[in-house]
Amino acid sequence: MKKIFFLAAMLLCFITVNAQDTGNVEMADVLRSSGKIYVVITTIAIVFIGLAVALFAIDRRLRKLEKEN
Repeated sequence: MKKIFFLAAMLLCFITVNAQDTGNVEMADVLRSSGKIYVVITTIAIVFIGLAVALFAIDRRLRKLEKEN
C-alpha cells in the first residue's frame, strides 16, 4: 500500500512539473521593467507579516485562557 501511494505521489509530481508552461510570463516582465514588482512584493510581505502577528496574538491569548482554567 505504501509503495502504491509513493508511486502515485511521484507520478503526480512529475505530471505537475511537466504540465507547467516554461514560456515567458508577460505580466512579470512588465512589472519588472516598470519597477512595480517591488510594490507587489512589499504588499505581499506586509500581508504575511500582518497574518503572522495576528496568529501570534491569538496564540498568546489562548495560552493565557488555558492557564486560567
